[in-house]
Amino acid sequence: MKIGVLLSSNDPESAWNAFRFANTGRDGGHNVRVFLMGKGVEVVALRDTTFDVGKQIRRFAKGGGEVLACGTCLDLRKRDGGPLCSPSTMSSFLDIVVSVDRLVSFG
Repeated sequence: MKIGVLLSSNDPESAWNAFRFANTGRDGGHNVRVFLMGKGVEVVALRDTTFDVGKQIRRFAKGGGEVLACGTCLDLRKRDGGPLCSPSTMSSFLDIVVSVDRLVSFG
C-alpha cells in the first residue's frame, strides 16, 4: 500500500508518533512518504529527552524514506530542511495526495 503522512505540528510527541507510524509502515513493506507543513517543518530540529524525534527521522531516512517539507513554511521560519528533509512545494504535496492509497495526518 502507498501511504502518505502529513505532519503539521511541532509537538514532540505528535512528531515522534508520526515517524514511528511511518517506520512501522516501511517495516511492513509499504511505500511511505512524509510531508511536513506549517509548524511541522520545525521537527527536524526538535530536541526532547522523552520523545527522540531525530532518531525516528534518521531511521526513516536510512530505510529509504522520503521526507519533504513545505519550502514556503521553511522560508517563513528562516530554516532549511537539513540533510534528512528536502524543501518542496504544494505541487509535491498534491502529488503525494493523489498517488497514495491512504493519507494520515498528525497535528
